[in-house]
Amino acid sequence: MDAMKHRTGRDDPEKGEPAARDTDVIVVGAGPTGLLLAGDLAEAGIGVTLLERRPATISNLTRALAVHARTLEQLDARGLADELVAGGHRLAALRLFGDAAFDATRLRSRFPFVLITPQFEVERLLERRARRAGVAFRYDSEVLGLDQDADGVTVRFRTGEGLGGLRAAYAVGTDGVHSTIREAIGLPFPGKSVIRSLVLADVRLAQEPESPFTVDANDDAFALIGSFGDGWYRVIGWNRHRHRQADDDAPAGLDEVRECARLALGRDYGMYDARWVSRFHSDERQAPEYRVGRVFLAGDAAHVHSPAGGQGMNTGLQDAANLSWKLAAVLRGHSPDSLLDSYQAERHPVGKQVLRSSGALIRVAILRTGPWRAVRTLGARLFNHLGPLARRAMRLVSGIGIAYAAGPGAHPLAGRRAPDIHLADGSRLYALLRQGRFVLITPADEPGGLRPAADRVVTASWRSDRRTALLVRPDGYIAWATDATAPAERATALRCALLQWTGAAPEDDGSTDAARTAALTPPARAADTSGGR
Repeated sequence: MDAMKHRTGRDDPEKGEPAARDTDVIVVGAGPTGLLLAGDLAEAGIGVTLLERRPATISNLTRALAVHARTLEQLDARGLADELVAGGHRLAALRLFGDAAFDATRLRSRFPFVLITPQFEVERLLERRARRAGVAFRYDSEVLGLDQDADGVTVRFRTGEGLGGLRAAYAVGTDGVHSTIREAIGLPFPGKSVIRSLVLADVRLAQEPESPFTVDANDDAFALIGSFGDGWYRVIGWNRHRHRQADDDAPAGLDEVRECARLALGRDYGMYDARWVSRFHSDERQAPEYRVGRVFLAGDAAHVHSPAGGQGMNTGLQDAANLSWKLAAVLRGHSPDSLLDSYQAERHPVGKQVLRSSGALIRVAILRTGPWRAVRTLGARLFNHLGPLARRAMRLVSGIGIAYAAGPGAHPLAGRRAPDIHLADGSRLYALLRQGRFVLITPADEPGGLRPAADRVVTASWRSDRRTALLVRPDGYIAWATDATAPAERATALRCALLQWTGAAPEDDGSTDAARTAALTPPARAADTSGGR
């Protein structure tokens, strides 16, 4: 798809001539978050240009290995989950340290497991989808800064051929912890380093580990070994004594990696043939705002946390899924710009919660003193035996338990994640969500002549005799629900919900202009990450 041109802004204030947009949205950063966001927008018919500093021939640095259930549901809504699962390893439980483990088998999801697969496999599928949808990729493009006004954003960048610039309605920085976009809009990135000088390596092993994801910690070290599925393994290690003061640019070698594994896991599995070894530090940071004018942040550009629990990439992908449909709705004229404020209201609290939970896990894992390590051991045993606590923790880590507050007077289901509902015609909800539209689920015998705008809403019926009417957002969260049984009350509630959320009333709508204006202004909603109400 060629970049679309729109007339906005002003080239010459005296003549009043509008400036031309080169595309609708500029996404900076071709990691998982940027690829999912760009692909969603392009599939919705939005013009997208994706800028990436790396040359196309250089792969992204892969650190993530775990794909959680909620992320798999989002990939399922894009027709990608089954292919990803087929090439990875399913873990029934995610073991953290000692006896502590998150049991995924009781998750009420089509994916009751943690998938172990390298980040580059996630990127491969998302990039293929984005290219097919028409995203314009520009590699070897180093962003230098941006300028924005009331009508658009101009992003300045440098390539091997010289300086360039692109103008769009909106820009999204998904360019990682050292985000140029975040710096360009003047946002701080407060926080601190949790662990200094972890070693990171890709190696081969003479002995296969007992699990494709092996992790443990003690008073001396921390180590994690994850399988790529092709004979290579990712190893992350930390040695309290050796690494306490080492800088990220200090030399690192395979002997250090082996030592971390022996100290933390009791053996090094015969590590050999390291294709690369590096050193990094783990930070806890979060931008105070995810939106400044027409510019947004997502993924590591907005928040970064410890690797404990494997939540980093997953949280970024959820950011993208939340933002993409909102940008598309605004750009297509279905919703006002104020809808975009709900991205900050919904996703910033989620990022904060992930910082807290992953930080707590890594701190517990590397407790230093003997008495506190004894408490850790006891806590792990209690955790595994306290069913409700363990299930709630797994729901949050997996993303299944994350919900968004829907405001006073809303139905108890509003804001919650929608499960993969099986429908009357034999289909299921997440297959219908692949169309990128809202899904309205009503009883099979629902009376009335309300016909939602077909380009915005897919209609379906319960397979069961349930009477609740649900309107599910394109990101798989419930926008609205009603249990009203009186036909007139139910029809009015549905009409208002469709008008508010999709920007189009049913064909027999008789709303006044004032009512339409009020319904088209959705309130900003804060996130509720408790998983319950």
